[in-house]
Parts: sequence; structure tokens; C-alpha cells
Amino acid sequence: MTEQTTSPPDHQDHDHGHHDHGLLDSGITRGFIVAIGLTAITLIAELVGGFWTNSLALLSDAAHVFMDLFALVLSLTAIHLARYPASDTRTYGWHRAEIFASLINGSTLLLIAFGILGEAWGRLLHPEAVKSKEMFLIATIGLVMNLVAASRLHGHSHDDLNVRSAFLHVLGDAIASVGVIIGGIIMLYTGWFIIDALISVAIVLIISWGAIRILREAAHILLEGVPSHIDINELVARMKDVAGVSNVHHLHVWSICSHITALSAHIDVEPDYRLRQSEIIGNLEELLDHEFHITHTTLQGECSKCTTGPVIQQLKHRPRKSADDNHHPH
Repeated sequence: MTEQTTSPPDHQDHDHGHHDHGLLDSGITRGFIVAIGLTAITLIAELVGGFWTNSLALLSDAAHVFMDLFALVLSLTAIHLARYPASDTRTYGWHRAEIFASLINGSTLLLIAFGILGEAWGRLLHPEAVKSKEMFLIATIGLVMNLVAASRLHGHSHDDLNVRSAFLHVLGDAIASVGVIIGGIIMLYTGWFIIDALISVAIVLIISWGAIRILREAAHILLEGVPSHIDINELVARMKDVAGVSNVHHLHVWSICSHITALSAHIDVEPDYRLRQSEIIGNLEELLDHEFHITHTTLQGECSKCTTGPVIQQLKHRPRKSADDNHHPH
């Protein structure tokens, strides 16, 4: 017979966590609003300036800024969606919306990078004159705006993939602005207008590198990969160190979103500790929370059918019905 035990929730800790998360969300929201406003101003300045100066580098940066604006709005929308409570049709709530936003952001970054690369190739073959002094001034304004916007997101970008994807958009554009400024100075004193196209290629490399990293991390979460900060062998060893735990089976560890990690496992309890099963489960939950930041756990105690099973359980598809089965009368 299978026995399943869960420990009672600590309402005080959970309420405190929700309070802290609310304050964190408020800070992130304010940072996004400021970043969106500054990015919109930068977009208008660089778009107008790009056509005025005939600078592909500036227009490339403006295209990147447009994607920045799109990414920031998308990320902020995802944060608000994540606040929606779980329901009977979405038991995990809307937290995955943040990961989808990251996936879309990464994809759009790659698309814009390919577009800039195609235009840059044409300019490399046929360089065009550029108003370098005006280009330099507009790029400098863009750089200041980007740095201020990036500073408002940086503090929240370390542990949240959605915020980090938006931060990388803005940071990449700041770096691109530096390249445009340097190019403007070089062209001002040398007249080497081919530099404009070369800077555009450099911007493409910056955009592509950030996009690939975002897509890789988002795909890892969507494919239920083990979070990068967790070593499965170390995790199992620490769980076995808890008094009364004989073994751990059918272990699954995955991310709901960047800051919510979940775990499910079967726990083989030693015979002498069977009456203390609830206490053991509680100790395991505390261990997983404090040492591995796993806040969502489902632990099943003493499953007699799987005490010799593997630590990692392979999932199996339900048998598929044949055409004959579908037409078989009931």
C-alpha cells in the first residue's frame, strides 16, 4: 500500500514570502516603466537621426531599440500575467508567461540581427557618405538613455530570466551605441564611411550572442530541464542524509519559471521511522527550501512497489490506439 504524507504549510512564512514578492514586483514594474519611457525617446531620436545622417549603424541601432521597446512591454506584460492566481484549468497559474516572453524576445532579436546583416553587406560593397558629427551626437544621447534604463533593470536581472532578457536587450543596445559613437569619431576625422557598415556587423554579433543565450535558457525551462544551480547527485545525497531516509526514487526537478523550482520524489523511509514519516517529510522540505531554493515539493513516503526503482524514473507514453480500436463498438 502506498502511503502519502505532506507537511502542514507554514502560513507565517508563506505570507511573508508573498509580501516580499509583492514588493519585488512593484520595484520591477517601476524599473520597467522608466526603461520603456527612455527607450521610446531613444527610438524616436535614432530613427529620425538615422534617416537625417544616412547612417546604417544608427538605423541598425534604432531597429534594435524598437525590439528593446517591444521586449520591455512584453516582459512587463508577462510579469503582470504571472500575478494571476492558479485555477482549476491552470494549476501552475501564469508563471510560464515569463518564459514565453523570453522565448519571443530571443527569437525577435535573431530576426532583427539577420535583417541588419543583409543591409550591412550591401553597404560594405557600396559605402555611402554619412553625416558623422550628427551621428555621433545622436548616438551619445541614445547611450545615456540606454545606460539609465539598464541601471533600472540590472538589480532584478540576476535571478529572473524574463527580466534578464529585457536587460540584455537594453545593455546590448548601449554597447551598440558605443560602437556608433566610435565610428562617428573615426568617420569625422578620416572619412572612412565603410566603418558605418562594419559597426552594423558588430551590432549583429552582439545581438545574436545575447539572443542565443536567452533562447537556450528558455528552451531548457520549457523542456523541464534541471535548473543549472542544482546538482542532482548532491541533491540526492543531502536528502539521504536526513534521519530516517533510506533511499530516494522517481526524482523529478524542474523550473516553473526563473524563480520557482519544483521537485517530486518517492522517499523510502526506514522501518524504525515509519511513525515519524510526517516529521521526515517536513525536514526534507525545509532542507530543499534552504539549501537548494526549491519551494514547491511533492514528496511521497514509503512506496513499497518502487523501493528498488531508479533515482530518475523514465516517463512512458500511454499506449496509442490503433484505427481498429477507434472503430470498435463499445
